[in-house]
Amino acid sequence: MRRSRVVAGFAVTSATLLTIVGSAGTATAAPADKGQLLSSWTQTSASSSSAFHTARANKGQYSEYNFDWSTDKCSSSPDNPFGFPFENSCIRHDFGYRNYKKAGSFDANKARLDSAFYADLKRVCNRYSGATKTSCNALAWTYYQAVKHLG
Repeated sequence: MRRSRVVAGFAVTSATLLTIVGSAGTATAAPADKGQLLSSWTQTSASSSSAFHTARANKGQYSEYNFDWSTDKCSSSPDNPFGFPFENSCIRHDFGYRNYKKAGSFDANKARLDSAFYADLKRVCNRYSGATKTSCNALAWTYYQAVKHLG
């Protein structure tokens, strides 16, 4: 009897959680399901953000998963307000929203997606110092509050 569990809103069996891919006699672990990938690309960490943007640059490699890569970037807000490059943060946020909605598990993941968005924005602001950083952080907070309450 196979047991299944829910990973990022997807029911999967234990056997499908990990696929072993061999290359020249060495085995490498690779995510085997869409839910695992979606979850790994929508966490609050810098490594999750980096992995998402790497995947997005190579999205053809993930075509079998039928992810929704569409984006309107920062919607009706500026993508780069006052020169602060928020566009990539908005793109990743859109990816999370669209794909968790498609998976039927948006409500269970919205708070984390919004927190990841805010973490991405703060990482942008950490590139600056002084009054510029303060201004950037204020805009980041405003963008976060907008998605938290209206997103």
